[in-house]
Amino acid sequence: MPPSVFAASIDTPLVASYSSIDRMSAEGCYHRTFEGHGVKLVKINIAAYILLAFAVILAGLFLYGRLSSRPPKEARLIQRFYAHRADYERIRNMLYEDTNVLRIDGNGVGTTSSPIPRDPQSVGFPVDRYYEYLRLLKQSGGMLASRNRGDHPDPGVLLWAWGFAGEIRHVGICWLDAAPTNQIATLDNYRGQSVYPNRVVVFRHVDTNWYLWTDL
Repeated sequence: MPPSVFAASIDTPLVASYSSIDRMSAEGCYHRTFEGHGVKLVKINIAAYILLAFAVILAGLFLYGRLSSRPPKEARLIQRFYAHRADYERIRNMLYEDTNVLRIDGNGVGTTSSPIPRDPQSVGFPVDRYYEYLRLLKQSGGMLASRNRGDHPDPGVLLWAWGFAGEIRHVGICWLDAAPTNQIATLDNYRGQSVYPNRVVVFRHVDTNWYLWTDL
């Protein structure tokens, strides 16, 4: 309230006209009412901002999912192969030498005796060699390096994967001892007939014994 209302001395009666009191009461009610609406408006605005942020996040996730679910273009993969061919060939040679290895990635080493990737030391795999694999994978844009059991290991590098559980689709590059029969002209826009648990893998020749492959 205005200070003049309380400015009277002890000897001076505290007097205020009804009009002054009414005006001050009215002002007080106005401010209280305004402040109450302000709280409501603030709450409404906060809720609106939260909903907007939630909508933006959902839209971003949807867009990311749409873009990430599309395999990379074939030309991009081939260009990367030629740019990092030395890295791919070093990985191939190492996989031929490491006959007890099945796969190597950031989670560890999977071996013929322990297929689930584990810490390299726990499966008796040299740590320095493990980190060389990781370095080569990073440089070449690979996710993991793998080979098969037996006389035809077909060593390769996984380049892309998308999906969940049994519905994961893959694109990779590998070195094959013999030319596959199920080759296609291009990976772009290819949609196969893979249905879990049966995978249909097709190949696209790149150079010499190198092939792109997919189970889309």
